[in-house]
Amino acid sequence: MTTFIGDYPCKLDVKERLLFPAAFKKQMSAASVQDRFVVKKDIYEKCLIIYPMDEWDRQMSIIRSKINPYNKEHNRFIREFSRGVAEIILDSNNRLLVPRRLLDLVGIEKEVVLAGQMGKIEMWDKNVYESIRENEDDFAALAEKILGGSNIDEQS
Repeated sequence: MTTFIGDYPCKLDVKERLLFPAAFKKQMSAASVQDRFVVKKDIYEKCLIIYPMDEWDRQMSIIRSKINPYNKEHNRFIREFSRGVAEIILDSNNRLLVPRRLLDLVGIEKEVVLAGQMGKIEMWDKNVYESIRENEDDFAALAEKILGGSNIDEQS
Protein backbone atom coordinates (compact mmCIF):
# COMPACT_ATOMS: atom_id res chain seq x y z
CA MET A 1 0.00 0.00 0.00
CA THR A 2 1.22 3.46 -0.87
CA THR A 3 1.42 6.02 1.91
CA PHE A 4 0.94 9.56 0.59
CA ILE A 5 2.85 12.20 2.54
CA GLY A 6 2.37 15.96 2.34
CA ASP A 7 -0.15 18.48 1.11
CA TYR A 8 0.23 20.35 -2.14
CA PRO A 9 -1.58 23.41 -3.46
CA CYS A 10 -2.66 22.98 -7.09
CA LYS A 11 -4.81 24.78 -9.63
CA LEU A 12 -7.24 23.43 -12.16
CA ASP A 13 -6.21 24.44 -15.68
CA VAL A 14 -8.63 25.93 -18.24
CA LYS A 15 -9.79 22.41 -19.17
CA GLU A 16 -10.26 21.60 -15.46
CA ARG A 17 -7.32 19.20 -15.33
CA LEU A 18 -5.17 18.91 -12.24
CA LEU A 19 -1.42 18.37 -12.34
CA PHE A 20 -0.67 15.38 -10.12
CA PRO A 21 2.18 16.32 -7.73
CA ALA A 22 5.49 14.70 -8.64
CA ALA A 23 6.06 13.91 -4.95
CA PHE A 24 2.91 11.76 -4.86
CA LYS A 25 3.94 9.99 -8.06
CA LYS A 26 7.33 9.16 -6.50
CA GLN A 27 5.63 7.87 -3.34
CA MET A 28 3.55 5.36 -5.27
CA SER A 29 4.95 1.86 -5.13
CA ALA A 30 6.19 0.33 -8.36
CA ALA A 31 3.79 -2.55 -7.81
CA SER A 32 0.71 -0.31 -7.82
CA VAL A 33 -1.10 0.63 -10.98
CA GLN A 34 0.17 4.15 -11.37
CA ASP A 35 -2.18 5.67 -13.91
CA ARG A 36 -5.66 4.63 -12.71
CA PHE A 37 -7.51 6.10 -9.75
CA VAL A 38 -11.00 6.15 -8.30
CA VAL A 39 -12.45 9.42 -7.04
CA LYS A 40 -15.51 9.88 -4.84
CA LYS A 41 -17.00 12.30 -2.35
CA ASP A 42 -15.84 11.72 1.20
CA ILE A 43 -18.40 10.30 3.63
CA TYR A 44 -17.65 12.79 6.44
CA GLU A 45 -16.03 15.90 4.96
CA LYS A 46 -16.64 18.34 2.13
CA CYS A 47 -13.80 16.97 0.01
CA LEU A 48 -13.12 14.33 -2.62
CA ILE A 49 -11.07 11.21 -2.03
CA ILE A 50 -8.70 9.92 -4.69
CA TYR A 51 -7.75 6.26 -4.34
CA PRO A 52 -5.04 4.55 -6.37
CA MET A 53 -6.69 1.52 -7.97
CA ASP A 54 -4.93 -0.98 -5.66
CA GLU A 55 -6.18 0.89 -2.57
CA TRP A 56 -9.69 1.11 -4.04
CA ASP A 57 -9.65 -2.67 -4.55
CA ARG A 58 -8.53 -3.10 -0.92
CA GLN A 59 -11.38 -0.88 0.29
CA MET A 60 -13.88 -2.86 -1.82
CA SER A 61 -12.60 -6.11 -0.26
CA ILE A 62 -13.19 -4.69 3.20
CA ILE A 63 -16.72 -3.63 2.27
CA ARG A 64 -17.53 -6.95 0.56
CA SER A 65 -16.47 -8.80 3.71
CA LYS A 66 -18.95 -6.81 5.79
CA ILE A 67 -22.07 -6.63 3.63
CA ASN A 68 -24.86 -9.03 2.79
CA PRO A 69 -26.41 -8.27 -0.63
CA TYR A 70 -29.76 -9.56 0.68
CA ASN A 71 -29.88 -7.05 3.51
CA LYS A 72 -31.83 -3.91 2.57
CA GLU A 73 -29.81 -1.64 4.86
CA HIS A 74 -26.54 -2.94 3.39
CA ASN A 75 -27.84 -2.27 -0.12
CA ARG A 76 -28.71 1.31 0.85
CA PHE A 77 -25.18 1.77 2.21
CA ILE A 78 -23.44 0.44 -0.90
CA ARG A 79 -25.68 2.53 -3.16
CA GLU A 80 -24.80 5.72 -1.32
CA PHE A 81 -21.14 4.78 -0.97
CA SER A 82 -20.94 4.20 -4.73
CA ARG A 83 -22.95 7.26 -5.77
CA GLY A 84 -20.95 9.50 -8.08
CA VAL A 85 -17.81 7.32 -8.04
CA ALA A 86 -15.64 7.79 -11.13
CA GLU A 87 -12.51 6.20 -12.51
CA ILE A 88 -9.92 8.74 -13.59
CA ILE A 89 -6.69 8.22 -15.48
CA LEU A 90 -3.37 10.01 -15.19
CA ASP A 91 -2.55 11.27 -18.68
CA SER A 92 0.91 11.34 -20.28
CA ASN A 93 1.50 14.83 -18.79
CA ASN A 94 0.63 13.67 -15.22
CA ARG A 95 -2.76 15.40 -15.19
CA LEU A 96 -6.06 14.15 -13.80
CA LEU A 97 -9.44 15.17 -15.18
CA VAL A 98 -11.88 15.06 -12.28
CA PRO A 99 -15.54 15.16 -13.37
CA ARG A 100 -17.14 18.58 -12.86
CA ARG A 101 -20.14 16.99 -11.13
CA LEU A 102 -17.82 15.80 -8.32
CA LEU A 103 -16.00 19.12 -8.08
CA ASP A 104 -19.39 20.84 -7.74
CA LEU A 105 -20.43 18.49 -4.92
CA VAL A 106 -17.65 19.84 -2.70
CA GLY A 107 -17.44 23.41 -4.05
CA ILE A 108 -14.07 23.17 -5.80
CA GLU A 109 -13.61 25.95 -8.34
CA LYS A 110 -9.98 26.63 -9.22
CA GLU A 111 -7.56 26.42 -6.28
CA VAL A 112 -7.14 23.00 -4.73
CA VAL A 113 -5.13 21.30 -2.02
CA LEU A 114 -4.20 17.64 -2.43
CA ALA A 115 -3.50 16.19 1.03
CA GLY A 116 -1.95 12.77 1.53
CA GLN A 117 -3.88 10.62 4.01
CA MET A 118 -2.17 7.24 4.31
CA GLY A 119 -3.30 5.23 1.25
CA LYS A 120 -5.51 7.93 -0.24
CA ILE A 121 -5.43 11.58 -1.24
CA GLU A 122 -7.98 14.15 -0.08
CA MET A 123 -8.87 16.84 -2.62
CA TRP A 124 -10.07 20.07 -1.02
CA ASP A 125 -11.07 23.54 -2.13
CA LYS A 126 -8.08 25.56 -0.89
CA ASN A 127 -10.17 27.97 1.21
CA VAL A 128 -12.11 25.15 2.90
CA TYR A 129 -8.91 23.22 3.65
CA GLU A 130 -7.30 26.25 5.26
CA SER A 131 -10.41 26.94 7.37
CA ILE A 132 -10.61 23.48 8.98
CA ARG A 133 -7.29 23.58 10.81
CA GLU A 134 -7.60 22.19 14.33
CA ASN A 135 -6.75 24.33 17.33
CA GLU A 136 -3.44 23.04 18.78
CA ASP A 137 -4.96 22.24 22.18
CA ASP A 138 -7.96 20.50 20.57
CA PHE A 139 -5.64 18.44 18.37
CA ALA A 140 -3.46 17.51 21.36
CA ALA A 141 -6.57 16.35 23.26
CA LEU A 142 -7.71 14.33 20.23
CA ALA A 143 -4.27 12.71 19.90
CA GLU A 144 -4.32 11.80 23.58
CA LYS A 145 -7.84 10.37 23.29
CA ILE A 146 -6.97 8.22 20.28
CA LEU A 147 -3.37 7.28 21.05
CA GLY A 148 -2.86 8.03 24.73
CA GLY A 149 -4.21 4.75 26.06
CA SER A 150 -1.90 2.65 23.92
CA ASN A 151 1.48 1.41 24.98
CA ILE A 152 3.65 2.62 22.07
CA ASP A 153 6.36 0.00 22.80
CA GLU A 154 3.85 -2.84 22.27
CA GLN A 155 3.11 -1.64 18.73
CA SER A 156 6.71 -1.48 17.54
